[in-house]
Amino acid sequence: MTPAEAGRLRDDIAARFLPDPPDPLGVAVSGGSDSLALLTLLIDWREAGGPALCAVTVDHGLRPEAAVEAAEVARYCAARDVPHTTLQWQGWDGCGNLSDHARRARYRLIADWAGDAGIGCVALGHTINDLAETFVMRLARSAGVDGLAAMAARWEQDGITFARPMLGMGREQLREVLRARGLSWADDPTNDDPAYERVRARRALAALAPLGIDAETLAAVAANLSDVRDALDVQLAEAATRIARVEAGDVVIDRPALMALPAEIARRLLREALMWIGGGDYPPRGAALTRALEQVGAGKGLTLQGCRLIARTYTLRITREERAVTGLVADPGELWDGRWRLIGPDMAGATVSALGEAGLKHCPDRRETGLPAASLRASPAVWRGADLVSAPLAGFENGWRAELLPRPRHDFPALLVH
Repeated sequence: MTPAEAGRLRDDIAARFLPDPPDPLGVAVSGGSDSLALLTLLIDWREAGGPALCAVTVDHGLRPEAAVEAAEVARYCAARDVPHTTLQWQGWDGCGNLSDHARRARYRLIADWAGDAGIGCVALGHTINDLAETFVMRLARSAGVDGLAAMAARWEQDGITFARPMLGMGREQLREVLRARGLSWADDPTNDDPAYERVRARRALAALAPLGIDAETLAAVAANLSDVRDALDVQLAEAATRIARVEAGDVVIDRPALMALPAEIARRLLREALMWIGGGDYPPRGAALTRALEQVGAGKGLTLQGCRLIARTYTLRITREERAVTGLVADPGELWDGRWRLIGPDMAGATVSALGEAGLKHCPDRRETGLPAASLRASPAVWRGADLVSAPLAGFENGWRAELLPRPRHDFPALLVH
């Protein structure tokens, strides 16, 4: 690769952060070719007047080679005057999906590192190959529009912006950058292990190449689906504004109007309400949402995603499931269940937990709130030992108030003011 070609790649990456590039800019570097090329091109940008850089490597502790690879990245950074930090993950308990646990832990660790270092944005080395492989994996899971739409070029997590400035670049193209400078990279042996889904997806793409189905083709399809997703989101906001409202942290929907919506918009509306109320890392699958809508259409209630769906003749109320918050405790003033903050007088020994049936009995004005008992039992209350101090949503304020706060990424009330 010529210097001019590398310069064009550098400028393309820089354009993803303009006109106000973050300074300093964080960059996650595993030691593999993609992230090492990203760091190299960002250093080029820095030398041409771009922002200061801070690099981070996460050692998941799953391979003995990982520590050596992290040390190699540290040496590379030291030689180029880039501050570098290695983070250790020791949270694997041997249960569940290892790749998913490792991915979530990696982003959490990086977000904590960036926040502590005053870094607002972290660049990641994902390429068009990663986009295509992800498309194939999601296709195998019968994903809908959202799952098949292009990987996000940027998103926020825990107050940190994560950016993928190389989604339009190919892995081999980036390796040419490294080869031209005599740089080597680490090859993770799991990249050739068919036990991993991504490896199987990579091999499937190679088999599809003679048909003209390659990374660029799938990236174009994913981009088209992103446009479809945006159009559906506009319809979702219109429908939510027209037929839904928020009441004391619940979502109340006109049930006949919900059932009259196009199926995809109805599923999206239900999904956003469930994610706002119940939280969780992932939304319900499309099949689960379809079954839930069938039951709601038949006038039947159900529980899903830590929420209770109460179907009445003219309304569907979605509230928190009491069982999902039983045992959840926070201090007054702290976030409870991801959405609530209870504020009141200083009181030693006070804690916030669900009102429950026991607390509901001590709220004589609960019926005046107009809220069903199911909603109130799962609502936040202040306790001092076994004594109920306050239950603001149940009409027993006693000097306390409950604040309903936005939930990152899934803030249902924001749909109502689009």
